[in-house]
Amino acid sequence: MELSELRDRIDALDDRLLALFLERMELSEAVAACKKARQLPILNRTREREILTKVMEKAGEKERYAYHLFSTLFQLSRSRQAELLSGPSRVRAQVRAALSAGEAAFPQTGLVACQGMEGANAQAACDRLLPRGSIVYVKTFQAVVSAVESGLCQFGVLPIENSSNGSVREVYDLLQSRKLPVVRSTRLCIRHELLTLPGSRLEDITEIYSHEQAIGQCSKFLGGLNGVRVIPCGNTAAAARLVSERGNPHAAAISSHPCAALYGLTCIKEDLQDSDNNYTRFICIAKEPAIYAGANRISLILACENRPGALYDILSKLSVLGINMTKLESCPVTGRNFEFVFFLELEASVLQPGVLSMLEELERSCESFQFLGSYGEV
Repeated sequence: MELSELRDRIDALDDRLLALFLERMELSEAVAACKKARQLPILNRTREREILTKVMEKAGEKERYAYHLFSTLFQLSRSRQAELLSGPSRVRAQVRAALSAGEAAFPQTGLVACQGMEGANAQAACDRLLPRGSIVYVKTFQAVVSAVESGLCQFGVLPIENSSNGSVREVYDLLQSRKLPVVRSTRLCIRHELLTLPGSRLEDITEIYSHEQAIGQCSKFLGGLNGVRVIPCGNTAAAARLVSERGNPHAAAISSHPCAALYGLTCIKEDLQDSDNNYTRFICIAKEPAIYAGANRISLILACENRPGALYDILSKLSVLGINMTKLESCPVTGRNFEFVFFLELEASVLQPGVLSMLEELERSCESFQFLGSYGEV
């Protein structure tokens, strides 16, 4: 048989499949009405297992393909039923309140807390997020959160991940435990320089100061040095100030270009980072949730059952709506053996058709569910 003939037969089958699929979805809608009248849950795992067992027995050697086809059909059916049956839910109330609180555009001014000092990367992130904002510098990430919780500051800026050195786990833990919403984000291209007192040379250096994340991002350069102590600091700007104040010609700081001018230092080596594609992403938190114009990202924290396919069930809900997941990270639950929560970031708007119903379905089906916010990235 010719390829064109085979394709003609496939086209004809596709037409029949579509008609059968639409008929099946109409029956699912009728089932939803029955479930609503009888106050039954959307998910009937026992019936789905029975159907899958029967399908695999009939499918022979193609049983795994048939299994995935019908699993997808079940997911589509549940998603449609969830749209029709969605009643009051916590996440729907959160989203509506946040949409009401959001202004036409993200504010350009406000009091914002960040960990560090003048010249730190967090300061540059604050300037990008709130160009006319007033910065309050604090010593720790926890202090940033406390400043926002107490109402001292309207916003707080925190680093959440670096493209070379991974996530800032302490910040993820704070998001989970303190439950402050994310309202904005930005990412900075990070370039590290070796700063010293004027006149010092690379061969003179016996100690280098910097933040732990910067040290990790410059591991190749540091690994090539002999007899040099690497000493962590609170942030890269603090490292530059320390070198300047101590006046030790044998000390250097891994810091940023603006810190050289701020603290009277000289750059003796540029681009120390392992990768030229070195970005740090910062989030902006607030005390109350708000969804501003242009919000096209969603962040969630959730936990699912410890069973085969549980995470797949979650991801399939995203796939059905064509939602791109930009981040999935597991974190162990403190004090509980081999139990994890998942941090998800999605490219989606809560105003897109089906997205809010999908969030409600996740809230209903997951062991725990936390809506961190919907926001735009600068």
